Amino acid sequence: MDLVSKQKKTLFYKKIKKDILEKEYIQMTWTVNENCIKCKYTDCVEVCPVDCFYEGENMLVINPDECIDCGVCEPECPTDAIFVDTDERSKAMNEINKELSLEWPNISKKKQCFSKKEQDKWAKVKDKKQYLSKKPAPPEVIKE
Repeated sequence: MDLVSKQKKTLFYKKIKKDILEKEYIQMTWTVNENCIKCKYTDCVEVCPVDCFYEGENMLVINPDECIDCGVCEPECPTDAIFVDTDERSKAMNEINKELSLEWPNISKKKQCFSKKEQDKWAKVKDKKQYLSKKPAPPEVIKE
């Protein structure tokens, strides 16, 4: 996605967030799916207004009880790993997000978790659920 498209999408989600805060909507949430496994780009955590991301050893999850459904994280993810919880691409990970967000540490700042080369390699891999580690992120996971 080019920069202009990404900016338009971000503005769109900011408007949705404003609408959500002004009106009463059915509560939904966003879910991180298996595309994040072994990539763990953290662009999404930096834009989250409520810090609802949690960090595991090799992926991130969203706490559905903290997510306000603003959607600003979704266009930030370079691996398209964030979907609304009712989307077929996320349903298999909804419970995992909920469960692991209660066990893993909160993350609110962008950081380099794996080397760019490693992230880019794993970003192309499909069906990664078998590689999910349920361990929390160690204090420092930066790998050069």
